[in-house]
Amino acid sequence: MQREELFTRAKELAAARVHDGMGLDEKIDALEMAMMELLDIQIMKPAIGRVGNYASGSMPRSQGRWLMGDDPRLPEMPEKPTLMDFFRYRFLNDSYGGNHLLQSGKLAMEKGCSEKVILACLLHDISVVGFVRTDHGHWGAQMIEPYVDPEVTWAIRHHQALRFRPDPDYGYEYPASYMKAFGEDYDPPAYVKAEWEYCRGHQWYDTAMQVVVNDLYAFDPDKQVTIDEFEGVIARNWRDPAEGLGFDGSPVAHMWRTMIWPNNFL
Repeated sequence: MQREELFTRAKELAAARVHDGMGLDEKIDALEMAMMELLDIQIMKPAIGRVGNYASGSMPRSQGRWLMGDDPRLPEMPEKPTLMDFFRYRFLNDSYGGNHLLQSGKLAMEKGCSEKVILACLLHDISVVGFVRTDHGHWGAQMIEPYVDPEVTWAIRHHQALRFRPDPDYGYEYPASYMKAFGEDYDPPAYVKAEWEYCRGHQWYDTAMQVVVNDLYAFDPDKQVTIDEFEGVIARNWRDPAEGLGFDGSPVAHMWRTMIWPNNFL
C-alpha cells in the first residue's frame, strides 16, 4: 500500500468514526489511529489479537474485544512482564499501532538522536497503542513516568500539543494530512497555544520536538523494524520493576494490567 493510498483509506475509516461533537484534535486522533491500524494490518498478515477486523469493516465494534473475557489469540504474557514483553506479546500482536512506534524510534535512531529521544519516540503513542486514545500525550506520560527519566516523560506529554505548531527551526510544518482531512483554517484552542508558549521556554523543548518530527512521517508500510533493535536503548533507559509491569504497586500499575488482559476492565 503506497502512502497516498494509506492516507485515502485512513481518511475514509476516520470519517466513519467522527461525529459533530468532536473537536478537531479528537478528529485528528481518529485519523492517526486509522493510519496506525492500516499500517499494522499491511505489515502483519493476518493481524491477530482482535476478534474481527475493525479496519476492514468485517466485524462491528460491539462484537470485538470490548467484550469481557480473554481473547485466546493473544499470546500469554510472562508472570513478570517487561516492556519488551509488552511489545512482543501485545503491541506488535495487535493492530493498534505498534509498528508505527517502531518506525518512529528507528527514524530517531537513524538520525543519530540521543537514547532518551529514541526511547521517547518508541513510546510516544503508547497510550493510543495500549490503553486510551483521547489526550494520548498526557495519558502516555503517566503510564511511563515511574520507569523513565523525567525528560522522556515531559517530551511525550507535550508532543501532543506541539504537533499543531509549525516550527521552521526544525523544518516542521503543519502536517499536510491534517489540512487534507480537516481544512486549513484550524485555530487551536487557547489552552493548546498556552502550552506552546510554556514548552518554547523549557529546557526539554528540543526533546519534545524531536518526537514530533519523528512521529508524523513514520507511516511507511514497506519499512520493517523489530523491537530487538531497541533492546540496548530500553535496557539503559527503562526501569522494569522486579515484580513485573502491572504488579509493582505504582499508581499506574492498573493501566499495564489492563493491557495484559485487555478484555477485562481492571
